[in-house]
Amino acid sequence: MNQLTVIKTINSRRRRLKIRRLKYTCKTKTYVTIPGDQKTESTDSVHETKASDCSAEISLSLTSSSDNAPSKNEVVISSFEENEFKKSDDLQGFKRVSYGSVSVIGRRREMEDAVRVELGFTCKGGEKYDFFGVYDGHGGARVSEACRERLHRVLEEEIVEGRAGMGIEWDKVMEGCFRRMDEEVEKDKMMGSTAVVAVVGKDEVVVANCGDSRAVLCRAGVAVPLSVDHKPDRPDELERVEAAGGRIINWNGHRVLGVLATSRSIGDRYLKPFIICKPEVTVNKRTKNDEFLILASDGLWDVISNEVACQIVRRCLRGRMRRKYQEVLSEGRAAEAAAVLVELAIARGSKDNISVVVVELNKLGISY
Repeated sequence: MNQLTVIKTINSRRRRLKIRRLKYTCKTKTYVTIPGDQKTESTDSVHETKASDCSAEISLSLTSSSDNAPSKNEVVISSFEENEFKKSDDLQGFKRVSYGSVSVIGRRREMEDAVRVELGFTCKGGEKYDFFGVYDGHGGARVSEACRERLHRVLEEEIVEGRAGMGIEWDKVMEGCFRRMDEEVEKDKMMGSTAVVAVVGKDEVVVANCGDSRAVLCRAGVAVPLSVDHKPDRPDELERVEAAGGRIINWNGHRVLGVLATSRSIGDRYLKPFIICKPEVTVNKRTKNDEFLILASDGLWDVISNEVACQIVRRCLRGRMRRKYQEVLSEGRAAEAAAVLVELAIARGSKDNISVVVVELNKLGISY
C-alpha cells in the first residue's frame, strides 16, 4: 500500500468520525381512498394506515476518541414495504407522505438544534395536517427544546380555537402561535431560537419562518424558496431595527447590536424590541409537480444553495445517489437524502449544528 493510499484512508476515516451524534427518523403516512359510500369512520371516507405498520425509525450515535477507538452504533429499524398496497379495482389510488430527518452536532461543542415531526397533528374541516419543524437555538438549547415540545401543541390550540365554519386564517394562527410560544419562554432572557415550521395538508403547504432557518420546495425540478431568511442586513429588517432604536453592527458578520446574527427569533428577551417573534407566513397550493420539501437550519444553508440542495435530494430520492459510507442500512430514501446533505455541509466546512428534514410530497406521482 503506497503512501498516497494510506493518507486517503486516514482522511476519509477522520471525515466519518466527525459526525458524532446522528439521528434519523423515517416515517410513512398512507391515505387509501375507498370508492363508493364506504366509511371507515363516522364522517370520513378516508382510511388511515396506522404508523405502527408504516414507519421506520433509525437512531445512530457515533463516538470517537483520539486513540481511534471503534465507533459505537445503536440501531433500531422497522420498515414499510411499498408493495403492501397496490392500485386495484377496490382502491382507486392512494397518497403517501414520507419523511426523513437528520440532526448533527457538527463542529459545535453543544447541540442547540431541535427537530419535531407530528403526522396528523390536527384536523380541521375533516382534513388532517402534518407538522414539521426545525429550531436553531442560540445562547443555549433550552428555548429550542421548549419549541420542540410545545410549539406544535400551541399551534393546534390556535387552529382549534379559530372561528368555526371558517377556513384557517394561517397568518393570524401562526402569529398567535409564535407570540404565545415567545411568552412561554420569557424567563430565558439570554436565550432564543429560530423556528421554521411547515404544515402540510392535502391541498396546501403552509410555512412560517422566524429567523434564518429555511424552507425550500422542489417543484418540477425547480427550487422554490418558501421562506426568506431574517438577516440583520436585509434592507427591510435593517430599517425596522433602526426605527426601533437599534443598530446593526458588522462584527464577524452583521449582527443586531453586534450580538445576534438574526433579526427575528423566539425568546432573546434582552434584545427586544429590536428582535421580534412575528413570523413571515406563506401559503402555497399543492400541485402534481410538487416533489419534496426541505426544512433546515442555517448550518446547511450557510454552505449549500437552494438549487444544489434540491438537486442532491432529487437524485437521492430517485436512487441515483447514495452515501459512500453506510454505517447503517437505511430503509428510507428521504433519510438517505437528508444524511447526504448533512455530510456535504460538513465537508464544505459548516461550523454550526446541522438539522435537515426532507418531506416527500408526491412519492407515488398521484395528482390532486
